[in-house]
Amino acid sequence: MQTKTAHFLIVLSLCLLPLLTVSAQELPSKNDARRVPARDTTLIQTATEGFARLDSITPTVVAIEDTTRTIQDSIKQKPETLTDKVVYKATDYQRISQRKKKIYLYNEAEIVYEDMKINAGEIILDYETNTVFARGIKDSAGNYSQIPFFVQGPNQVKPDSIKFNFDTQRALIYGSRVEKAGGQQINLKAERSKRVNDSVIFMSNVKISTSEDLDNPEYYFLARKVKFVPGKKLVAGLTNMYIADVPTPIGLPFAFFPMEKETSVSGFILPGPGESRERGYSLTNGGYYFALSEYFNLELTGDYYTNGSYAFRADTDYKVRYKYNGRFSFSSERILFSERGLPDFSETNTYNIRWNHSQDTKSSPNSRFSASVNLGSSNFYRQSLNQANTGNFLNNNFSSSVSYSRTFPGTVPVNLTVAATHSQNSRTEEITMSLPTTQLNVDRIYPFAGKSGSKKGLIKNLNLSYALRADNRFRTNDDEFFTAAMFEGAETGIRHSIPIATNFKLFNYISASVSGSLEESWVFKTIDQNFDEETNTVVRDTVNGFDAYRTYRGGLSLGTTVYGTFNFKETSKIQTIRHVVRPSLSWSYTPAFDQFYETYTRPDPNDVTDPQNVEVEYSRFDGGFFGAPSNRVSNSLSFSLANTLEAKVRSKDSTDTEPKKIKLINNLNIRTSYNFAADDLKLSPISVNGSVPIIQEKLDINFSANLDLYALNSANQRINTLNINNGGSLFRLTSGQASFGYSFSSRDFDKDAKAGVNTDRTENETFAGGGRPDDLLGKGVDITGNTNAGNREPEDEEEKEIEFYRFKIPWNLRFGYQVGYANNARQNDVSSHSIVISGDIKLGNRWTVGGSTGYDLANPGITFTSLNFARDLESWNMRFSWVPPVNSDPSRTSWNFFIGITGNLLSDIKYDKRRTPDQQL
Repeated sequence: MQTKTAHFLIVLSLCLLPLLTVSAQELPSKNDARRVPARDTTLIQTATEGFARLDSITPTVVAIEDTTRTIQDSIKQKPETLTDKVVYKATDYQRISQRKKKIYLYNEAEIVYEDMKINAGEIILDYETNTVFARGIKDSAGNYSQIPFFVQGPNQVKPDSIKFNFDTQRALIYGSRVEKAGGQQINLKAERSKRVNDSVIFMSNVKISTSEDLDNPEYYFLARKVKFVPGKKLVAGLTNMYIADVPTPIGLPFAFFPMEKETSVSGFILPGPGESRERGYSLTNGGYYFALSEYFNLELTGDYYTNGSYAFRADTDYKVRYKYNGRFSFSSERILFSERGLPDFSETNTYNIRWNHSQDTKSSPNSRFSASVNLGSSNFYRQSLNQANTGNFLNNNFSSSVSYSRTFPGTVPVNLTVAATHSQNSRTEEITMSLPTTQLNVDRIYPFAGKSGSKKGLIKNLNLSYALRADNRFRTNDDEFFTAAMFEGAETGIRHSIPIATNFKLFNYISASVSGSLEESWVFKTIDQNFDEETNTVVRDTVNGFDAYRTYRGGLSLGTTVYGTFNFKETSKIQTIRHVVRPSLSWSYTPAFDQFYETYTRPDPNDVTDPQNVEVEYSRFDGGFFGAPSNRVSNSLSFSLANTLEAKVRSKDSTDTEPKKIKLINNLNIRTSYNFAADDLKLSPISVNGSVPIIQEKLDINFSANLDLYALNSANQRINTLNINNGGSLFRLTSGQASFGYSFSSRDFDKDAKAGVNTDRTENETFAGGGRPDDLLGKGVDITGNTNAGNREPEDEEEKEIEFYRFKIPWNLRFGYQVGYANNARQNDVSSHSIVISGDIKLGNRWTVGGSTGYDLANPGITFTSLNFARDLESWNMRFSWVPPVNSDPSRTSWNFFIGITGNLLSDIKYDKRRTPDQQL
């Protein structure tokens, strides 16, 4: 029995041994948390449990897994839910709890799965339910830091905490922050968010603002319920506005915010209410914006006043990368003053068209199309309902040009240009238009050049070319612009030119050139003149039909360059002074073309008592497109002398090996001529012009003067007597002018700063409208108070972080001075004398004050003056511009106040109040 008992116990132990081994595998130890080193770890899903660590598997674990897999082969496997690797890491520790099926990550934790990424202070991954929970941690100072940062595809969220399910792709988010939502300028902060899928998020108690500080925004819109579709739209329920956490009565029952990233969204543009003393209450700048495609858009806006005045505007921007870009604007206004039936009632219709187009030179090397158009009513900038741009209405001349040019390459390249031009004077309302102008130029041909291509010498360097210019010109005014009367007065002319020239050296130091030209002019209208004795008048009849005349001329010129150098001692600060003189002597001859002149007789109008018949000479081409050829011989000798004086100065920087060049006189030019064929007054006045640098590369004084050697008689007319022989000086100063402009700023004293002028007509509204690009006459301001630069200029990071006691006051100053003198008839007058100043100063980090003014010294008085005040309220912009009643033209007195949210999406949240110029005055 004892033997059987012993055998029985041995057999029973052997049978229970596999079961005890399996139990030992499944039962966890007391300490089920396994400490692991802080390093990157990759998880994969297996058939038995959620995840297994690839980089820390031991041989024992492998053996156990193989056994388990053998046992569970007959059991139905759980389908895999994760389709990709989950990569995680943390700085302090990573802990795996097999009992709770969780992984704990602490400090700078990160989880990456497919296109989803979460960074947080603490992350808990439940690999049984396939969920992840992330939140921030407290630092040593007790501050909540390392808040979660959730990224999935293009969407980014910064919540206080987040719970995300890998299976359903849903998330529960608390205190979520969405910066630059949908690529726009608005930021969101929601108390609680529920992410349904990758395209829909439901939120509650959401703060909507453009403020960068979402925890303490200057303002926000509080929406109770929000549906957010990232990259598409945001739809909100009851919404009202808070300023500094104080609720305001401004609210909406619902709100819609477009969130498209790549393309803009079509939508209504809310008008701004206003009031005008002359035109009553108004709604301005309201309309609709059409996002037609990624290449161009269309904005239709208008104004309406209760007295019946209205305005309509259409603006479009277009751009095709690497090809072309441009902007087109059209404005039409109907302006009523006073009331119908009253004696001071008036009605004015104005319009303006602006178009700027530029082409990338790389898109088509052999052809180019460009446009710069600014035309319309002459009084548009002075009377426009929605225009207060000082730089434009102070300019009296507008011009336009649309051109297409093409080069035909070959042995002899040919250039073709077709253009339409326009010039307009806003005071005289005269308009000159060429529609079209065609120019054809054939490149130079060297018929006697050698086969080697050498062009040295008188004969081998002989060249000729061909040029054709055809014009169709109209002269009209505002009333007849683009009417039948304008086209009836069209003038057409075609001119062919063949210039011939050669150049060579004389005595190795003198450059000589011989030139000549043949021209043939075609016209289609001529003039026939005769004297009508019955009416005692000259009758001019226009003869329609083709006619032509041919002219020719020739010339010879000689020139050289003379250098004069004076060296100083080696110890002197000034090392060398160099004087460069470029004398030039040229002779030109043009014969008289008498064959194109005719005569008629008439009584002498200067002899009233007993008039005798006199012969009057005229040309049928007088007053024609190109005018009449001269019937007098021109045989003149011209002389010019160009001077440049510069010095080489030892540099203050001891590391510089080369001396610094300084210009003392820049282009001092002296010109005059002597006409051998003239009967008297053969010597022309001496012209002197040049510039003297005062501050190198910053300030040059430009001057010009005319000196006459001939004297005046008692009637202040030039006589054939030298002024010195008439008891006067050698020369008479008949006219003179001096001017300079200086622009400097605080950036000039900062070596790392750079400043420039925007000359892009598609961005600089003042320059596109015909004004100056440098804001010397003041910045362009529209009726809403916005400047050309946009809503707000971007700040440098250095400016944001600068301390108060280190704050530098940025400033800009532009200064212009001009004086003119006239004495051609002994008047001895200062014809013009004025000073213009403009600038701005940044009083604080967000305060800017600027303005422009001037003073007329010739006719004492203050010229146009404007003042601007701006306050950057971070998320808001406030501006006030004022034209005080100190100008010579008091009708321009006006002011406007504007405050609005920065950013295009909420730009309709604004308030503006203005007083427009008094149209009656």
